[in-house]
Amino acid sequence: MELESKPAADTPAATPEQGENCCHTEGERRSHHSQKVKDNLVSRLNRIEGQIRGVKGMIEKDTYCDDVLNQIAAIQSALNSVGRILLEGHMRSCVVERLEQGDEEVIEELLKTMSKLMK
Repeated sequence: MELESKPAADTPAATPEQGENCCHTEGERRSHHSQKVKDNLVSRLNRIEGQIRGVKGMIEKDTYCDDVLNQIAAIQSALNSVGRILLEGHMRSCVVERLEQGDEEVIEELLKTMSKLMK
């Protein structure tokens, strides 16, 4: 079963609004995404999950390697889009909030996270 990847432009990104994503309280860090953002992320992740199952099926059916690799590239791109949405919301809310509170450790945390995302 071959899967077609859709460019990120075909799926509207529910971009987070200032202050709606994250909250940093003493001893507990949590994200607070709007329902629209959560629905968008869950929808994207469900699609990715289906693509992964499709790639597994392609491998089980001995599908031509280049076709499988193209699907893997589409999955990686889709995961990167999810990461970008989360990173944008994190930077616009959590990072700004923590900096306003004088917590500069958030910069190191953010740099480490971005380094992991860019591997």
